[in-house]
Amino acid sequence: MKRSAVAALISLLALSAPALISAEGEDKQPPVPDRAALIAAARETMAAQTYCALITIDDTGRPQVRTMNPFPPDDDMVVWMATNTRSRKVQQIRKDPRVTLYYSNHGSAIGYVALSGHAELTEDMAEIQKRKRAYWDQAFPGLKNLTLIKVIPEWLDVLNYKAGLSNAPETFRVPSIDLAPTPAREPAK
Repeated sequence: MKRSAVAALISLLALSAPALISAEGEDKQPPVPDRAALIAAARETMAAQTYCALITIDDTGRPQVRTMNPFPPDDDMVVWMATNTRSRKVQQIRKDPRVTLYYSNHGSAIGYVALSGHAELTEDMAEIQKRKRAYWDQAFPGLKNLTLIKVIPEWLDVLNYKAGLSNAPETFRVPSIDLAPTPAREPAK
């Protein structure tokens, strides 16, 4: 490669590098899409899946992943699911309620949703009866040892090709929105 071509390449890299890193040294966020459109795209991806991955944090701080059968998200994007009161995930949630739900639909070229938040456990029989699924009679005879996990969303990442939501070319960050009551992590505009 000629010296002038190398110099041009170095100049191009030097000019484009600052654009990829913010003043704080963090990756640049992709433009924030319309909130309603992003949530609608997330719901589409979530509805296309019977199962999702629930990620909790164990005693050593290591993420633990398992497959869950969630209910569709409520109007406020709260997601419910059932599990056994004696499971490791229940113990992990009691110690550290931070969780992430991951829904993936790459086979249909839709994308994925990662919903992060905190989990609450409830054994309220009225809530359990409201959400009861037929297979629970076998999995939880008499509905014993059943608890509901309520995931209260705080952050939502959405990659949905059909909705035109893809990662930023420079950083590969996906469109995200803050769903927490206080916008602590809202991307800079």
